[in-house]
Amino acid sequence: MATTISSNLTRPEPQALKGAIDALAARFGNRLVTSLAVREQHAHTTTWLPTQPPDAVVMAQDTADIQDVVRICAKHGVPVIAFGTGTSLEGQVNAPAGGVCIDLRDMNKVLEVHAEDLDCVIQPGVTRKALNEHLRDQGLFFPIDPGADASLGGMTSTRASGTNAVRYGTMRENVLALKVVRGDGEIITTGTRAKKSSAGYDLTHLFVGAEGTLGIICELTIKLRGIPDTIAAAACSFETVRGACQATILAIQTGIPVARIELLNAEQVRACNAYSKLTLPETPLLLLEFHGSEVEVAEQSKNFRDIAAECGGGDFSWTTKPEDRTKLWQARHDAYWSVKALRPGDRIGVVATDVCVPISRLADCVTETEDDLKRLNLLSPIVGHVGDGNFHCSLVCDIDNADEMARGEEFMHRLVERAQAMGGTCTGEHGVGQGKQKYLKAELGPEALDAMRALKRALDPQNIFNPGKIVSSL
Repeated sequence: MATTISSNLTRPEPQALKGAIDALAARFGNRLVTSLAVREQHAHTTTWLPTQPPDAVVMAQDTADIQDVVRICAKHGVPVIAFGTGTSLEGQVNAPAGGVCIDLRDMNKVLEVHAEDLDCVIQPGVTRKALNEHLRDQGLFFPIDPGADASLGGMTSTRASGTNAVRYGTMRENVLALKVVRGDGEIITTGTRAKKSSAGYDLTHLFVGAEGTLGIICELTIKLRGIPDTIAAAACSFETVRGACQATILAIQTGIPVARIELLNAEQVRACNAYSKLTLPETPLLLLEFHGSEVEVAEQSKNFRDIAAECGGGDFSWTTKPEDRTKLWQARHDAYWSVKALRPGDRIGVVATDVCVPISRLADCVTETEDDLKRLNLLSPIVGHVGDGNFHCSLVCDIDNADEMARGEEFMHRLVERAQAMGGTCTGEHGVGQGKQKYLKAELGPEALDAMRALKRALDPQNIFNPGKIVSSL
């Protein structure tokens, strides 16, 4: 008898699972791992979602490995979950019905770099930091920076973005083509290196953001950019969060080409000061970055300083020194750890959640969210890629305190409802996974979910690819 995991997921029969694992062991030898410690490392280990480990892990080294895992698992009706670096936040790598995890970290080769065309071809396990290290001597870089050193395959699967998205877009705008292993082990090629195409359905962007539910990415062609002549980082403190948001809105509306514009509310600034040994004024703060020629960067900085002054901005400072820029942005990237340090303890949990709204509603959404936190007596510093209306709350709760956890759940639910009521989305970049499935119907409607289920059935009729994510029932 199969063991029920949820209303629509069942574990494979023990005999089927054993058949798949025996076949994988014969094919992969010691690259098939079944120890509990390794299996738990390949499941969800962040925030509050429970860890649901796979039954086995295969360390893939090339596309043929992925194909063979998929063929064996399809034959036995066993789920397959792709794993990059495990930095996703909504349970995307959990195995709620068990199955086999394919670890893609050894598929980390940069296959081709076409500097003259500003693109490259890579395997899915290449991380953004490794790619940029590889590209630096050619004067090129890949601009999407979600903070964590995530794999490019994982970033594509979750449609990641990050601090540079306001200028360079998200993964959606920066993936030209993919090769994807489908449910029978064959390979789909979704596009070419051409910068545009009108040839058929846009299969590339069907798989961008699919979270591994439609197939497994085995190769990516992505856009590159030239490293700017001059890069300047800037910081500007404000009296209120609303003033910081209004300055952001005006900067975008007036066309200042900021590369990064990040909001830290007062609580987050205090956390960063303590954790990263900074001395920033503990009021709402905007961190910015400007790219271009020396003249362009100076002009962008001046124009933003004038806008900030109109919105209650205080001291505005900027620098082109690499060491100063690195110190500021490292503090921003360490925001999660700085929040965790605010309230140490084994039973203290931090859940990072995000929403995104039209930029004209940004100030309203952030200030109402702060008001809600005060009303519910909760600690949740706020950071945001506010140039595109996206912000994050890092909610801190004692997981043994039922009342505090209930208030935390109420806050997160109200946050999503607030964003959706303002014409926004339940997630700007973390993805749906398991954690935000319940919000899709209200956001997109039942007809859209039916269309997603139809696509899933067409491309994955056995429901073996990362089941239980995005759409919960087929």
